[in-house]
Amino acid sequence: MKKLSILILTICSIIGFGQKVSDYKYVSIPGKFSDFKEDFGLANSVTKSLKAKKYIIIPQGQKELWPIEAKENPCNVLSSNLLDDSGFLRNKVSLQFKDCNDKVILQSKGSSIIKEFEEGFQDALKQALVAVPVSNPIVIVAQNETTTSTNNNNSVVSSQVVESNGGKYSNGKLDVQKVQIDNNHFILVKPNSSIPFATFKATTKRDVFRVKLENGDLTIGYFENGNIIIEIPQANGEYAKEIFSGK
Repeated sequence: MKKLSILILTICSIIGFGQKVSDYKYVSIPGKFSDFKEDFGLANSVTKSLKAKKYIIIPQGQKELWPIEAKENPCNVLSSNLLDDSGFLRNKVSLQFKDCNDKVILQSKGSSIIKEFEEGFQDALKQALVAVPVSNPIVIVAQNETTTSTNNNNSVVSSQVVESNGGKYSNGKLDVQKVQIDNNHFILVKPNSSIPFATFKATTKRDVFRVKLENGDLTIGYFENGNIIIEIPQANGEYAKEIFSGK
């Protein structure tokens, strides 16, 4: 391949940035959580809560029933599990979400002084669910072609083509491509790089963005006279103004 697809860039950025539950669109839920002798309506409660938070729920262990997008992109699916952490006096639960590499992305615990199992577990679960954010999935994009990438566990990840909506910019030393992910999110990509140079997410102030650089540094960026400005952190604690002008 002449060029590395932005699909690969985005997948690598997910790994590099540290995944969050809100980065995901799909969550798989078992019909019954195996840690509990009875269901107590727990699976249904998790399903209803996550749907309200805009996640798409798919059945765990039944990939033939998954949407095509989830089948083709298994690493875009989180698996959920609920553990019984109860002690002598309290009903306790631990809600877990794992990625396709079996890494725990989020673990949230809840407890209840209600001694009855069904009411107590439901009360504890309600507390645990508070920590789960609303879904705001990362959009995986590719440039001009569909491609695939293999992660460290040899799981193949693919995506449909989404056209780049941006332009080329340069600071005189470095050329980058602006790729618009959605109305509040874009990335700057270096030619032939496997990691986005910078990822921009909108703030409450117009044309001002939170920026994550490829080395993990967090800073701010903004538009100024048609240019993209990034304040680059320096070793002495100061910031250097990096100006990327449209080409």
